[in-house]
Amino acid sequence: MPETYGPSILKKRAQRMRKETGNPNIFAPIELEKKGARQMITITLTRPIRMILFEAIVLFTCLYLSIAYAIFYLFFEAYPLIFEGIYGFNTGTAGLPFLAIGVGAFLSTGIFVYWDSALARAKKVHARWSQIEEYRRLPLACIGGPLYVISLFWLGWTANINIHWIAPVLSGIPFGVGFMLIFMALINYVADAYEIFAASGLAATSACRSIFGAFLPIAARPMYRSLGIAWASSLLGFLSLGMCIIPFAFIKYGNRIRANSTFCQELREKKRVMEEERARERSDNSGLDEEAGKTRLDLRDGMIAERCE
Repeated sequence: MPETYGPSILKKRAQRMRKETGNPNIFAPIELEKKGARQMITITLTRPIRMILFEAIVLFTCLYLSIAYAIFYLFFEAYPLIFEGIYGFNTGTAGLPFLAIGVGAFLSTGIFVYWDSALARAKKVHARWSQIEEYRRLPLACIGGPLYVISLFWLGWTANINIHWIAPVLSGIPFGVGFMLIFMALINYVADAYEIFAASGLAATSACRSIFGAFLPIAARPMYRSLGIAWASSLLGFLSLGMCIIPFAFIKYGNRIRANSTFCQELREKKRVMEEERARERSDNSGLDEEAGKTRLDLRDGMIAERCE
């Protein structure tokens, strides 16, 4: 696959220029970085933590994804209680209801592909909504969230010996659709909103959901035995109902949140400086060969971006 990380591309370009020109003083910004344990500890490792603490978008995304992830893993405890305890499935067949979740996840890819193609068409015609971060990604989560909530109530209140086992099994389809749409929408939103800081934002979400996914399922059996199948699933449904307002809130207030974000303000300043430098370079190098001018401009842009960091 082709390299897409900007600093690495500039590094290869600088290496090629040093070889072609014989000038040893041509460097890409990444080659001038100070690297070491102190840099890693003070910047690289602390940035995800700082984003969780001070960035509302990252904080609430971590919370929503962590709850959704934990509920998914909690089902590995809940499904045997339901399908072995109520319907008498054996250990081998009790895992088959998970196939419905897989079907839902597969269906969600079709929704995602359709939305992505609609977004691409809107960008071509410069539709206003396609230029807004929140409208590009979050509508998928606005669809997935309610489906996720419905599936939890569906499972809880159809898991009854007097109701055929296919009813709770089919609840896995909207669960799978909702789960995948929530994840794809919110992860892409964080990546779009934070750009060069996206890796740190995604690291924060990954760490949080892994912690929740490891520990919350421990409470599954005690919760289901204490509250019963219906009310334990309803408790998860009400919790997810509270979480599903997050993408709607981001659509309404996301632009304001990003405007007050320290990391987003830094991104905007870098873009402004880079645009000004591009304009200066185009003016100063108008008489140079187009390809040579382009190469020099790209390298300069990368160096400016690194200095801004």
